[in-house]
Order: sequence, then structure tokens, then C-alpha cells
Amino acid sequence: MFTARGLFSAGTLSAVALLAGCMSGGPGGGGFGRAPSVEGEWLSTDGVAVSRFSGGVFETVATDTGNKLADGSYRMADARTVEITVISLIRQTTTNVNCALASPDQLNCTSSAGQTFVLTRRPRAVS
Repeated sequence: MFTARGLFSAGTLSAVALLAGCMSGGPGGGGFGRAPSVEGEWLSTDGVAVSRFSGGVFETVATDTGNKLADGSYRMADARTVEITVISLIRQTTTNVNCALASPDQLNCTSSAGQTFVLTRRPRAVS
């Protein structure tokens, strides 16, 4: 036999489970209440390179040849700051870069050497 209290508790638990499901999306997901994500592809403002962010792995390729220019790793320092370790395959150097998520589609970046650059989110292909 169900009581009003038992029915309310079951309904409350179902609502909490549903809300939790909305809040936990996969990488790059825009679930309810989630911080913006850098997952995906970002284009340099000069159009020369595309940087990919996926599951902590960073990679940059040339837009004209598709050749890999750099790789490395990244981590979110906070909801709006990403720290990237860039390993240049051309120069054989490692550089630390900090990027601020200025908007969901723009990263303002500064390298440890003081160079600044901007990346813009590449629109996702519609399939």
C-alpha cells in the first residue's frame, strides 16, 4: 500500500534523478548548469591552423595541408581559464599557454613568452 509520503518521496527522487541527468553531459555538452567547454575545434584568426581540444588532449594542424604542427595537453584551471602545454613539432619546444574563455566562441590566449593570440570556435558540421 502506498502512502502519500512514500509517493511524494518516489516522485522527488525521480525529479532529482532527471535533473542530475540534465546536468551531466559528455565532453562539450551544454547540460543545464554546466560551465562552458573548450572541447571541439578552434581556428586561429589568420586561418592558418586549427586547434582541437578533446578529453585533455590538445592538437594543432595546418588548415592547408592537414599536417600536425603541435600537440600537448590541457586542463581547465577554472570555469573560464584553460591551461595548455604546447609541444611544437616544428621547433621542438614546449610552451605553456593560458587562455581565457572570453565568450563561448572566443579564447584569448597568452603564451609564457608573452605572445597573445585569439582562437575562435569552429562551427560544428551539420550531419
